[in-house]
Amino acid sequence: MAATSRMETTETAPSIQEIARLAAQSRVQSAFTWFAANEPRIAAWQMQLAAIPGPPFGESQRAAWVAERFRELGLAEVHTDEVGNVIGTRRGTDPTAKFIAVSAHIDTVFPAGTSVQPRREGNRLFGPGISDNGAGVSALLAISAALQSAKIKHDAPVVFIGNVGEEGEGDLRGMRHIFSDPHWSEEIAATLVLDGAGTDTIVAEALGSRRFEIVVRGPGGHSWSDFGIPNPIILLARAIERFSQVRVSAVPKTTFNIGVIRGGTSVNSIPESASMRVDIRSTSSTEIDRLEAALRAALDQALGAERQTRPGNSTPKTSPITYEAVVIGSRPAGELDGNARILRVIRAVDSHLQNSSQVQRASTDANIPLSLGREAAAIGGGGAGGGAHTLQEWFDCSGRELALQRILLSLLALAGANR
Repeated sequence: MAATSRMETTETAPSIQEIARLAAQSRVQSAFTWFAANEPRIAAWQMQLAAIPGPPFGESQRAAWVAERFRELGLAEVHTDEVGNVIGTRRGTDPTAKFIAVSAHIDTVFPAGTSVQPRREGNRLFGPGISDNGAGVSALLAISAALQSAKIKHDAPVVFIGNVGEEGEGDLRGMRHIFSDPHWSEEIAATLVLDGAGTDTIVAEALGSRRFEIVVRGPGGHSWSDFGIPNPIILLARAIERFSQVRVSAVPKTTFNIGVIRGGTSVNSIPESASMRVDIRSTSSTEIDRLEAALRAALDQALGAERQTRPGNSTPKTSPITYEAVVIGSRPAGELDGNARILRVIRAVDSHLQNSSQVQRASTDANIPLSLGREAAAIGGGGAGGGAHTLQEWFDCSGRELALQRILLSLLALAGANR
């Protein structure tokens, strides 16, 4: 493990004046010029990426495309790891310094088979995933390209990561793998996550979530001749009614959602199974645990009531009905210390650029390092976007240059670039 560098131990962060001096360096100015001159190239990258399907657990084509771009841009040690993350590095001048990580997730929420062909109308790009996370990945490439073009040197090495598994049931598996690998978990000092559009937020608070697949199973039968046997849909409905009455905390904010219900084959068949998917979110792990307990209690109560009495039967019977609750996603909560260096760096950069931003809580790849007590924040790739997670998703390239300057200055302030 590398020795701890001064960048990790110092309690100070660059002042606005120091950020201004950094921005005034000739090579940094050259990088800014590269951003302005190469917007068409950046937008082309974004369109090319969006045209490649990237469904959950099906990111391999995108990974290959990102790896090819990394090599073209001169990154070293480009490879794809065991779970599909694409990794490339840029050397620093200080052999004792730990890495600064810059990441952008390459997956989308859209299932395999979705038509993803993007189109362009003026400054607006349209297509599934064009903003989330086409904006982040294209910014990742633009930063690497500008550093290479301007020949900028920095003290700490930088690792560029195109990671998988951020969306939905991917459950942050790409970032989990990075921080469970001793090589990276011990060598990354701070992580800058590029996710979506805009420049007005700093995600420094990780929204925790837990997701469940609930499956109720029974014998099934005919609606007439088998009337009275347990109906999984009815039991599920009773459990939902009970769970929906649970007290939900406003502070810390906590929510739940039943987003998918499935079951049955025909109107005159008692189903053999019924299922639902439940999403619980909170800023507090304790509240997530409490709601999980309430969900399981609601299912137990509905099952107990079913076993006591059933329509069409005069005596209680043991019901051949069961349920299974499987965790299909668990994202840890976490929060960056208000005095953390990465947060002070981004705020100083925003002050220099006269960019207005607010700290927000969200579920991003930053959840993993934040939950481990590591310095991390997620910021946008610029421009403007809308319709995320829909087929009508769009991205407006106008104003992207500000975000790229913001990302570059934050990265260089973290990595140390004093020449």
